[in-house]
Amino acid sequence: MCANILAAVAWPYANGPRHIGHVSGFGVPSDVFARFMRMSGHRVLMVSGSDCHGTAISVKADQEGLTAQQCAEKYHRVIANDLQGLGLSYDLYTHTMTDNHAEVVQEIFRTLHTNGYLVKQTELAAFEAGTGRTLPDRYIEGTCPICGYDDARGDQCDNCGRQLDATDLINPRSKTTGAVPEFRETEHFFLDLPALAGALTQWLDTRSDWRPNVLKFSHNLLEELRPRAITRDLDWGIRVPVEGWQDDPMKSIYVWFDAVIGYLSASIEWARRSGRPDAWKDFWTGDQEKSYYFMGKDNIVFHSVIWPAILLGVDGEGDKGGQPSAALGQLDLPTEVVSSEFLTMSGSKVSNSRGATIFVGDFLRDFGPDALRYFIAVAGPENQDTDFTWEEFVRRVNFELANEWGNLVNRSISMAHRNCGQIPAAGELSTADEELLEASHHAFETVGDLLEHTKFKAAITEVMRIVGMANAYLSAEEPWKLKDDPVRRDTVLHVALQVVSDCNTMLTPFLPHAGQKVYQALGGEGVWAAMPQLVEVEENGRSYPVLQGDYASELAHWGSEPVEVGRPLAKPSPIFRKLDAKLAETGPQWAPITATES
Repeated sequence: MCANILAAVAWPYANGPRHIGHVSGFGVPSDVFARFMRMSGHRVLMVSGSDCHGTAISVKADQEGLTAQQCAEKYHRVIANDLQGLGLSYDLYTHTMTDNHAEVVQEIFRTLHTNGYLVKQTELAAFEAGTGRTLPDRYIEGTCPICGYDDARGDQCDNCGRQLDATDLINPRSKTTGAVPEFRETEHFFLDLPALAGALTQWLDTRSDWRPNVLKFSHNLLEELRPRAITRDLDWGIRVPVEGWQDDPMKSIYVWFDAVIGYLSASIEWARRSGRPDAWKDFWTGDQEKSYYFMGKDNIVFHSVIWPAILLGVDGEGDKGGQPSAALGQLDLPTEVVSSEFLTMSGSKVSNSRGATIFVGDFLRDFGPDALRYFIAVAGPENQDTDFTWEEFVRRVNFELANEWGNLVNRSISMAHRNCGQIPAAGELSTADEELLEASHHAFETVGDLLEHTKFKAAITEVMRIVGMANAYLSAEEPWKLKDDPVRRDTVLHVALQVVSDCNTMLTPFLPHAGQKVYQALGGEGVWAAMPQLVEVEENGRSYPVLQGDYASELAHWGSEPVEVGRPLAKPSPIFRKLDAKLAETGPQWAPITATES
C-alpha cells in the first residue's frame, strides 16, 4: 500500500553559505530518500527552509553592516541557489520570516501554554559583554562539567551528549568574541519537559528500528530532562503571544523552538501554495502517513526528544493532559529520526566556525553536483564521523564514478551505436547472460529495501557491485571481437544495455543529473528525473526565492523495464569527467591542502 511520506529536512541557518558538511547530514540523504519514495509510488512531501531568526543572524548582520532581515534574506538566497544546484527535490524550501510561519509558531505556543506545558521561571541568562546582546546557548563554549570536553556548548556537550545550560559550563566564553559572558537574571517561558517525560519515554520505547546512535543518544537525554527555555531577550524573532509579553520588543520566541515548528509551517505553506489548503493534513495526521526527519547528529536532541515533546504537549498527551489545537488538530510524531555523523577534514569538523571550510557553491562550480552527491552517498558520515580528503574524493570519482559506471555506460552505448545504430534484439541467452540479468533484476529488491530503511551507503554499494559485474561481463564476452557472429554480439550488447538501464534507475535517487543524461543516451525522451526550480515570490512587499518542483510527472519509477529494441542510439558523450590526479595532492585554489593536512 502506498503511503504519504513526509521528508522533514533540517533547516540551515541563514548566516552564511552552507558547507559540504551541512549537506552531507541533511541534504543529500533526504533527497535520495525522497526520490526513491516517489519512484516507488509513494506520495512525498519534502519540506524545509532557511532558519532566519536568532542572535547568530544579528551578529552576522552587524559584521556586514546590514539589518538582521537583510542579512537573513541575503544568505537565504545563497543557500536556496546552492540547494537547487545540488538537485535537492524540495516540494517547498521556504524561510522562517513568513507570516504563515509566525502564525503557526504562535499557535503551537498558545496551545502548549493553554495545556499547561509552558511555565514562567527566572534564570541567569548570558549577555555579550560590551554590547549587552543576549547570547544563545550555542554561542557559549566552555568545559563540560561532566566529561571535561573543552568545546562543549551552552545547550549540550557533543562529546558525552548531555543536555547542559550555559551556567553549567566551566570557564564559559563567547564564541563570537572569546570574552566571558555576563550573566543576569531574566524571566522566560520554559517548556516543562519533565511533565512530558513519561509520554515521551513511552513513545521512544517503540522506536526500536532507529539508527543505534540516535536511540542511544535519545535515551541518555531522557534520564535528565528538565524545563528548557522557550523565549529569549532578543529583538529579532517571533513575538511571544501572551498578554504582557506580545508588545515587548525585547522578548522573542527562542529560535530553536521557532525552527523545529518550521516542518509543520512549511507543510501548511506548501498546501496553501498548491491551492489545497488542507492537503498538509495528509502528511501530519492519520494512519497512512510516515514522517522521516533528516539532520546531523548535533541536532538529534531537538528532533528525537524536544520536538516530539512539543507535539505530545500540543496533543494534550503529557502528565497535565490538555486538548489539541482547534486549528491544527491531533499531530503525529516522527516515524524515524535519520541522523548522520559529522563530515570532518583532517580530524576537524567542517564548519564555518571550526576548522577548514568547503562551501557547496564552490564545489558545485568546479565539480558539479554528481561528484559531491556520489561521495556523500558512498563515503559520507552515515554511521560514523568521516574525514573528507581530496585524495579520497579524486579516487572515488576517477576509479568508481568515471572508470566503473561512466565507462560501462559509454562503451555499451558506443558499441551498440557503432554496430547497430539502435538497441539490438537479443538472441538465445547464455548462462552468463541470464546470471547477470538475474542479478540486476534482483538488486531492485535488495537496494529498495536498504533505501526504505535509510541505509544509503549499503544501497549504492550494492548498485556499484552490479556495475562491476556488468563491466566484468563485457570484458569476458568481448563483443568487439564478434563481428563474424552478429547475433551473439547483439545479444551481449542487449544484455549490457538492459543492465545499464537497470543500474541507471537504481542510481537515479543518488545521481539524478547523471540519471537524466544516461536515460537520454539510451534514447529516452522527456524528464526522467525532475529538478527543483527557484520561484520568486513576494510577501509584504519583499521578494524572495522558494524551491518547488513538479516531481509527479517525471518518468523515473522503481523497477526494471525492458529496453526498447529498435530505439535509435546516438554516439554518446562521456557522462563523467575524470579529475586531474594532482588535485589529490594540492586541492583546489579555494580549499588548498596545507602542510598540516597532509
